[in-house]
Amino acid sequence: MTDVGMMVFSCGIMIAIVAFAAALGISWMAGKYLDASARQPELINPLRTNVLILAGLVDAVYLIAVAISVMFAFVNPFVK
Repeated sequence: MTDVGMMVFSCGIMIAIVAFAAALGISWMAGKYLDASARQPELINPLRTNVLILAGLVDAVYLIAVAISVMFAFVNPFVK
């Protein structure tokens, strides 16, 4: 496998791992939110705000990883 092919393969693996981790993190956080809102219904609004902010941050980490992998796929600094 050539260097370019290996870089494209590693970028795909990086996107897949980060997507899986982001989906797992958001689903775990949403489950904890539903559990907490069922236990204390008066805290639904403050908890919702925090969950949406954290979901945006987790999604931002995923988008940054995708941008970095696309940058490496098109502008590969490691190829001589």
